[in-house]
Amino acid sequence: MGTVAVGALCGLAWACGLRGFMSLLAGWSSTVTWPGTFLFLLLPGVVVGLLLGLAEHLRRTTGNPRGRLLVWSPFAFAAVLVVGIVRDGFHVEGGIGTGAIGLPAFSIIGAYALAGRRRWARVACGLLVLVPVPILLLLEVAGGTSVNFGDPRGVWMSVYLVTFIAVLMVATSIPLRIPPRRPAGPLATVSALPVDATTTAQHGAT
Repeated sequence: MGTVAVGALCGLAWACGLRGFMSLLAGWSSTVTWPGTFLFLLLPGVVVGLLLGLAEHLRRTTGNPRGRLLVWSPFAFAAVLVVGIVRDGFHVEGGIGTGAIGLPAFSIIGAYALAGRRRWARVACGLLVLVPVPILLLLEVAGGTSVNFGDPRGVWMSVYLVTFIAVLMVATSIPLRIPPRRPAGPLATVSALPVDATTTAQHGAT
């Protein structure tokens, strides 16, 4: 199951890159702690990558439709909320809580836009994913955001975040590329046969 190992490695690299973005965004106030970095970010990154790698393995081999449920794997990043609720009750800092829920949800919406089954839902999800772009531009014009699109650093930070989210969306779309369960019956049995066996069965019937 090499795809699972590769998925776990990619998930770790992705989480490390996201942690780097967080450090750049926070500047000198950024701190690195064992639980905050390794337990609540890098470890979930490995888990998410492993599960999406498993989805790719299922897509290539068995095509088990239950593997489509792995599309929800990005919510492993929400583990920090569970720990925070157990430790502090229903009081979690806004930035952590928003990111732990918003990032997985956003990636799943984008994944459905890329590989969903219903066209109208794909279009709706695609539009929903693009909504933050004009909002950020309007906030920048109004001076309501710290991102300066006229500065190379601001543009780089924006590209950094957008590309990281886009990569997560593409990876999260893997489970949705597993075919849904086919209805049982004679037609499904014939269609599942190899080409030579199907041709032989048709000649035998005639």
